[in-house]
Amino acid sequence: MAEVITMPRLSDTMTDGKVAKWHFKVGDTVKEGDILAEIETDKAVQDFESEVNGTLLYIGTEEGDSSPVDSVLAIIGEKGEDISTLKGGKAAEVVSEKKEEEKTDEEHKTEDKATSIEKTTAEIPAGVEVISMPRLSDTMTEGKVAKWHFKVGDKVKEGDILAEIETDKAIQDFESEFNGTLLFTSVGEGEASPVDTILAIIGPEGTDVSGITSGGAPKEASKPAAEQEKSEKAPKESTSEKTETPSADNASTERLAISPLAKKMAEDKGIDLKTLKGSGENGRIVKKDIENYEPKAASTSADKKESVATASTSPAPMNFVQGEDSETPNSQVRNIIAKRLSESKFTAPHYYLIVEINMDKAIEARKEINSLPDTKISFNDMIIKATAMALRKHPQVNSTWKEDKIIHHGNINVGVAVAIPDGLVVPVLKNADQMNYNQISAAVKDMAGRAKSKGLKANEMEGSTFSVSNLGMFGIETFTSIINQPNSAILSVGAIVEKPIVKDGQIVVGNTMKLSLACDHRVVDGATGAQFLQTLRTYLEQPLTLLL
Repeated sequence: MAEVITMPRLSDTMTDGKVAKWHFKVGDTVKEGDILAEIETDKAVQDFESEVNGTLLYIGTEEGDSSPVDSVLAIIGEKGEDISTLKGGKAAEVVSEKKEEEKTDEEHKTEDKATSIEKTTAEIPAGVEVISMPRLSDTMTEGKVAKWHFKVGDKVKEGDILAEIETDKAIQDFESEFNGTLLFTSVGEGEASPVDTILAIIGPEGTDVSGITSGGAPKEASKPAAEQEKSEKAPKESTSEKTETPSADNASTERLAISPLAKKMAEDKGIDLKTLKGSGENGRIVKKDIENYEPKAASTSADKKESVATASTSPAPMNFVQGEDSETPNSQVRNIIAKRLSESKFTAPHYYLIVEINMDKAIEARKEINSLPDTKISFNDMIIKATAMALRKHPQVNSTWKEDKIIHHGNINVGVAVAIPDGLVVPVLKNADQMNYNQISAAVKDMAGRAKSKGLKANEMEGSTFSVSNLGMFGIETFTSIINQPNSAILSVGAIVEKPIVKDGQIVVGNTMKLSLACDHRVVDGATGAQFLQTLRTYLEQPLTLLL
């Protein structure tokens, strides 16, 4: 029986394919594995092999022509076979039937999985808690376990950091919400599993959970009895020793009721725990208490840095060995960054506008502002504020492209690029145009610090309508950025440079800074982008105009 060969989908973004070359002509005998044709996709030209044996009876797309994915590309069958019905509407029906079969199979799999979950739920013993892979961002489909903080057999308390979960945006600490013994883990470190599938099981020590796990008994059950007994005792001994002999350094902290994550965040932010009141059970200090902490006096440690640039951390050091190549496996964050930036660069038609700003008056304004009590702002805070105000006057720049429309956002949410060892995250200042300098400064410092300690929440990195990236701290004078979609523009901020400038016909020493605006030409026309930069320049060169 003749086989209908359809235009294959050779990339995730491919919508149609062009036949660059046919390697066979109608009437030729084709074998499985033969290169039937060369197909040009949206990314490359690829060889397309035949999966069937027979005679090439029909070619649906000639060399140099294009056709949509899943349309009829060719027909292979027995020599002399009548395919007149397959050339027309019948071919489309065959393709449709195949798709329907695949869809039905997928639905059956989903139903089977749902039945399995229902069965598992019914068999959960009393006191046992099944923990699923959490959805830590709106775009997350699976999570990778970067690190387990406990092993099977360990005692776990509510608030303990059970694992570090790597999402498509960042690595986040995942706290246990239950007390008990860790009875089962579904994946090892470095492995991933889909959202809402079983991640771990916690319950009373010794509980049989083989009926819950799809593979029967937990992985650790296969250990020899002596080794298993040893591993069960070890955690108890370790816990006992830790409780009896707390170190002098953390003795005062041990007396406080505080979750491990909150303790770590407090240490990173230099917060004196004695000044905090916990909102958790029995006055326990939890993560939100650290996030909502507001110091009575301005932090002196944060004041030491007066760089223009956004906060960042140094990448993890790499050892160089002469003559030896090395490999570093890509993290989930790095893979997603690569995918998103590639999609942005190759789907949005970028163009760039560069302007040089005289920062003399901005420098004077900053000195006056910072002379006020409990006030310390950076040039970056001033740039974010000026940017948000400029977006008010140019709403087209604060928009998003959709296939059949442009969305003009009602809120101005500025994403601030922050470098971390794993790549780049973009926490978002919601309604930045309504924030004052102190609020912007405190928010940026807080989010940059929590980005370093993996304490950012997923919703704090969502909803941006415009982004700012700053490399001034590295002495970079000018650069261009890739748009952080779904934004339609991103502002790149360079260093403030002292140099000769012409002022009132005289050469004098001045301070200048270059800004580069990358725009999606589908949304922001050149004149619109230029007008936005003119307004931004006015706000920075004449800071008092922000008050008008």
